[in-house]
Amino acid sequence: MQQKITNSVTICHQYILGITSIVKYILYTKTLFLIRTGIRYIYWHLTFLWRTFIEKYGISYSYNQRLTHFGMEIIDLLQSDIWDKIVKSFPNYDVYYLSGYVKAFEAHGDGKPVLLYYKESNGSRAICTLILRDVANDVLFRDKISSNVYFDAVTPYGYGGFIFDGDVDIENLTREFHHVLKENHVNSVFFRFHPVLENANQNLKIANVIPLGKTIAIDLSSPEVIWENIVSKNRNVIRKAEKSGVKIHNSSESTLFKVFKEIYDETMRGDNAEDYYFFNEQFYDSIANDLEGNYEIFYATHEEKIISMAIMIFANDQMHYHLSGSLREYRSIAPSNLLLYKAALWGYEHGYKTFHLGGGIGSGEDSLYRFKAAFNRKSDYVFSIGKIIVDKKHYNELLSLRGFSIDDSNFISFFPQYRVHLSNK
Repeated sequence: MQQKITNSVTICHQYILGITSIVKYILYTKTLFLIRTGIRYIYWHLTFLWRTFIEKYGISYSYNQRLTHFGMEIIDLLQSDIWDKIVKSFPNYDVYYLSGYVKAFEAHGDGKPVLLYYKESNGSRAICTLILRDVANDVLFRDKISSNVYFDAVTPYGYGGFIFDGDVDIENLTREFHHVLKENHVNSVFFRFHPVLENANQNLKIANVIPLGKTIAIDLSSPEVIWENIVSKNRNVIRKAEKSGVKIHNSSESTLFKVFKEIYDETMRGDNAEDYYFFNEQFYDSIANDLEGNYEIFYATHEEKIISMAIMIFANDQMHYHLSGSLREYRSIAPSNLLLYKAALWGYEHGYKTFHLGGGIGSGEDSLYRFKAAFNRKSDYVFSIGKIIVDKKHYNELLSLRGFSIDDSNFISFFPQYRVHLSNK
């Protein structure tokens, strides 16, 4: 017992010294920004200290007391080091949950990224990354509502949803989740669940889960498995690309993003893509700086000219086909087919287990889906979305501002329904 007390005092002393240093620095600088940052830092460390004591000595607490010290909290990008430390402590985390990934979409104007961290007294935990969006910033509500009153949330571009470590009490998590959302004026949440992690089924009691369609992932067990799973027609196309003189290169050199943006934007214009899919330079700068070590650019050349490019992102055994573009005049020699095959081999060599390519546009089995499916005839992953309305009063107020009745909303598949453009109804 004496040793326990000595260790406890040591822990307290270390944290008090750290906290004291932070407070002194805040008082010295006298800036509002650092004061806010310092307070968050102090709060986190005091909370951590208290949890260390009650976990170490097994102190018993009532239900309400446990919620006071555990439950759910929001971590923002001012605490990105803590954010990533928590995410990487989950056995099944993926790149989409890292702070460096979501920073690019904040730069793109999607909203404010946050990490929701839930913990129970028995050590069971859950995390979910969301982007909080002020509805007043939507052109549909311009001059109709004030800022900082109505919010909704979405998982970041790509995949997400809650992932778990341990036997989590889903009912309690859901209560905590709703409470935190309401505190932050969030009326609804839209999830894009992770097909490879297959977490949609684990979120059935949290959201209304809707399966949309298949996605494709390449099994990276071995070069033989990669090649064997590719359909025969696609193998011939890959051979043809090599015989045509297409060469595949890869690098994380940031200067490649300028070339990538040019080819990608040209591809999006040719596909009549929505404005959202045109990313600014700050978006690519963020990938280069904030996601360093978790991305690689693959590019195809023909006669020393770059004709196709793709950004791959990865973490914790999983690799993803993030963004890509090709020059249309070279598509007949199939540079993208060879590029993906070579990228899969690179993934195997670097220890990744799956290379997720995604699905078709709108989750349909269209030409894009068929192109991806040709890389693994055995892939059977399913992409699902989820919807929650947390604050019906605010949600219905926004519907009313758009001129929709509650009955009208039954015929609107878009979510949240008050953001629908009539052409997408």
